[in-house]
Amino acid sequence: SPPMAADKKPAAFNESDPADPAAGQSRFVLGVDLDGVCADFYSRMRDIVAEWRGVDASTLPAEASFSLSEWGVGDNEYRKIHRFAVTQHDLFKTMDMIPGAGPVLRSLSKKGVRVRIITHRLVIEHFHRQGVAQTVEWLDRHAIPYWDLCFMGDKGAVDADLYIDDAPQNIEALRAQGRDVIVFSNGTNRQLDVPAANRAESWEDVGRLVGDRLAAAAVR
Repeated sequence: SPPMAADKKPAAFNESDPADPAAGQSRFVLGVDLDGVCADFYSRMRDIVAEWRGVDASTLPAEASFSLSEWGVGDNEYRKIHRFAVTQHDLFKTMDMIPGAGPVLRSLSKKGVRVRIITHRLVIEHFHRQGVAQTVEWLDRHAIPYWDLCFMGDKGAVDADLYIDDAPQNIEALRAQGRDVIVFSNGTNRQLDVPAANRAESWEDVGRLVGDRLAAAAVR
């Protein structure tokens, strides 16, 4: 399916907000992934996989890799479970927010950062309407101050000054393109060897690392 993108103006921000494109400022663009970065994808999927398999969620490891193989998900099963999660459990609408994501992004937006959401949620065909609607509802409920919402797998095709992602394949692709990317740590990416300035263990770390980039850009 072709990439989908939409501009969105959060109701909480008015025309005088420093993050408003109408202000005509040169903007620092932050490309932000959702699942595993802003939304607690793996905690919610752990419960859904447990239901699918008919086991107690506490019997599954707290962390899993991108394939979910640690939870007994086979190569041919992931897409079925993903479809089940979105269509029967409103996955993209019911995930918890990772602590700090909303407050930090709101703070950065007020400092003039343009938050550009870049997510690969349209990975399975025939239920894109549900996926997009659930995503927008989740973002609005958690007051995430985004201006651009992009659904695509090639994150580097959407320009940004800095990216935040957790998926190893996305991180490696961005780094190969010479992009600046912060790795948001979880079980999918702990094996990646990246400098301390490119790894965040929490959204507090994200705020600090983005602040460092903003300070460096201001003195150029």
